Amino acid sequence: MNQHTYLRAYMAGIVVPTIFFLVIATVFYIWRYVYNVPVPIERVLVFPMAFVPNLWGLWNMLFIASHSRTRLPIGLHGALLPLVLAPLGILLFRVLDFPALPLFAHIFPIAAPIGLIAYYLVWKYLVHFLNAVLGIA
Repeated sequence: MNQHTYLRAYMAGIVVPTIFFLVIATVFYIWRYVYNVPVPIERVLVFPMAFVPNLWGLWNMLFIASHSRTRLPIGLHGALLPLVLAPLGILLFRVLDFPALPLFAHIFPIAAPIGLIAYYLVWKYLVHFLNAVLGIA
């Protein structure tokens, strides 16, 4: 099963964020349209739902391609991904002039380490498991 290694790595990488965003979108839409909570996040939600899973897939492909040379553990490799995603998210919030950006600046010192730990654990256990299932670990 050595054919299409990078395609399998891409597919293993997109599974976790795709499922996560489906759950988040469902909760948000129920919250927004059933309970009429006025949160203007629709304009910000669509782009990450399309971009983040693709970036996870490409990041997993990069892990598979570079692992033989770097020997970087998959958890640590995954923990580096927020360092790419955070600046892109901040740029998106600035471009769309989203009003919650000052709030994010206040919670960043707490949220950043929690996010890095969460990414480390998700990549170490979930993405590694999916890579092993597809025979690319």
